[in-house]
This record gives sequence, C-alpha cells and structure tokens, in this order.
Amino acid sequence: MSPSAEPVSPKTNGLDPNDAFNKMWRGSKDGSIRLKPMPKFEDPYAEREWIKAHLAAVFRYWGKMGYADGNAGHITVRDSVLPGYYWHAHSTPFPLGFTNHSSSIRMNPINVHYSSMTTSKLVLVDPNGRPSPYGAQLPINNAGFFIHSAIHEARPDIKAAAHCHSVHGKAWSVFGKPIEISTQDACVFYDNHSVYDNFGGVVLATEEGKNIARALGPKNKTCILQNHGLLTLGNTVDEAAHLFTALDKQCHVMLLTAAASSSGLKPNVIGKEEAEYSAKFLQEPEITYSNPEFDLLVEETNGAFLK
Repeated sequence: MSPSAEPVSPKTNGLDPNDAFNKMWRGSKDGSIRLKPMPKFEDPYAEREWIKAHLAAVFRYWGKMGYADGNAGHITVRDSVLPGYYWHAHSTPFPLGFTNHSSSIRMNPINVHYSSMTTSKLVLVDPNGRPSPYGAQLPINNAGFFIHSAIHEARPDIKAAAHCHSVHGKAWSVFGKPIEISTQDACVFYDNHSVYDNFGGVVLATEEGKNIARALGPKNKTCILQNHGLLTLGNTVDEAAHLFTALDKQCHVMLLTAAASSSGLKPNVIGKEEAEYSAKFLQEPEITYSNPEFDLLVEETNGAFLK
C-alpha cells in the first residue's frame, strides 16, 4: 500500500506546507533557515548568465562521472533572450530549417572535453543550426543538432535536453526495454519514461531526430535509445542532468539485478500505487533541480568553469 499522506502542520513563515519542495526540507519556524528554491528571473540577461553557469557545471559533473566518450554527447538549453536560438556545447555547422517555435539554445562545442568546459566555450546556435556571434565561435556536433532541434521543436514545454553514451545506459539500451521501477529513486521514472526501440545508425539526418522526439511523446522526460544510450529533458539543465544520472544508475541496477536473478533470486518491483505516490513528489521540477553538485564544483575548481 502507498503511505497515507500525513497532514502537515501549517507553518508560520508564510510557506505553503503542501508544496512538494517545502516538504523536502525542515528549517527554522520563523523561516530564517530555509532551503534555497529554484531562482526566478525578471531580467532575461541575468537568466542567460545563470543558464550558462549551470550548463558549464553540468558538463564538469559529467566529466567527473566518466561520461566523456570522444565527441559523443551533447546538452542544449534554450536561450532566455533570443527566440529561435539555443546554447550548445558540443560538428561543423550545416543548413537546417528550424522554426522560431523554440527560443534560443546553448550547446557544447565539439572536441572540448566535458571536464574543461567553461561558460566562454558555450556556443549560442542560431535558428539555422549555425554558431551565432553571441557565444563561442566554435563548431558544434551534427548529430547533436539533428536530435536536439527536433526535440525542442516537438516539446516547447521543456528548456533543456541531455544525451551522451554512458556505459550503463548503453549496456541496458541493447535490450530495447524500459527500466523497471524497482527502487525508490526509480520512481521518478514512473509514467515518465519511453523507449525508442529502433536504431537508425549515426544521426546524420533530420528524420532520426524526429523519430526520437516522437518516441518521447508529449510528456515524458526520459528515454532509452536502443543500441545508443540515454536522453533526458528538463525544465532546467539541472533537472535534465539529474534525470540522466538517475536513469544511468537505474540502468546499472537493472544490469546487476539481471545478473543476480540468474542465480535464482527474484527481484521485487514497486507496486503501481506506491510508485505513483512517490512519483508525484520526485518528479516536481524543484525537487529534481535541487542538488549540491553546483556548489561543490565551485569549491573544487575555484569557479574555473564560470570563466
């Protein structure tokens, strides 16, 4: 059975006690000690700088996680200033008709290691898939743009998309099967998970990107790409990164569970009611955003990725 929701005593600090984010932490009664929420911006230029800082941080984190694999992997985030552009941090530019449906997006340049990413190396890609003059003057990844442009076009509700070839994600992807909701952490994927059960080769055409976008559907934020790897979406780049790492770890759990099952052990999968109850909390964008990794990276690098 799913746990009954205990009533939360009203707080005197003006915070909504039924908000999922406020249920995650416990501070002082007067509200002077509290967990910092996801920022909200009135100035699009200030938001742009925040986006760049967190995008560079995510790449540094991916480097720490061992996700770097040659030129594979890319993350994109819509720009907050220029409609039709995005930040890209990872092939030579190419012509591709891309409508103004999506706001600008940043992306990583190709041939820059995740662990050396900085805000000044991020590329602001224009609506035609070319580096704009407002970011790093570096080439981006062809496959990355084909995949991400299709996703951002199909899903105007999200701001960030993340994909790379992590080992456990690749290993589980060869089965072309979804992960099971077998751990508490995996509940974030309940009714939030797709499988693209085809492999069309290296993505060098728009159609494969559209196929992946269709597999995600109108609401899911995570997808296993058969024989390829993982892809996740987010309202922030922090959320997309959190979901990616959580999905890769659950793929690892699936592989370990499958190995243990060969000896006769039978795994227990979380029931529908319990998974749904947990998912309502774990899938809140403020919950998936909240993560100490950014502050740790600032300490570890003395803020080097912010340059």
